[in-house]
Amino acid sequence: MSKTEIKALSSADAHKLAPLIAENAQALKRGAPRRPDEYYAERILADKTAEVIGAYEGDQLIGFSVFFDLPELITGLRIGQLDDIYVLPNFRNQGIGRKMIESLEAEGKKRGWLHLRWLVRDKEAPAVALYEKIAEPDRVRSYIIPIDRVAGS
Repeated sequence: MSKTEIKALSSADAHKLAPLIAENAQALKRGAPRRPDEYYAERILADKTAEVIGAYEGDQLIGFSVFFDLPELITGLRIGQLDDIYVLPNFRNQGIGRKMIESLEAEGKKRGWLHLRWLVRDKEAPAVALYEKIAEPDRVRSYIIPIDRVAGS
């Protein structure tokens, strides 16, 4: 296991986060590489609903995770929702993704979360090995309603 530090990211980290967001999009979309967008990274880090943690090796940001703190209407408690997790390819298989999730589990205990919900894209996602080892499948399926399709009806 590496000497990775997991910590909350702030707007000062936008220049380090932007290239990782671009690499994550490239890994998921498989098209032409995206250019790092520092303005977009600043917007994510300043968002009122999303929170971002980062994995650091020294001064280098090597991974990030985006999560949300949400109400759970049935129990009246709150849950964490892990939306994205990304680790640079050269740092994979070293326990860094797991360390970020453990950090979120500890944060969830502090916040009184019922559970941490992890949204995964599909079986082709790079994180499949990790989420199949440490997470349970949920009884709920996710479906997407494209807003532009509804608007055009």
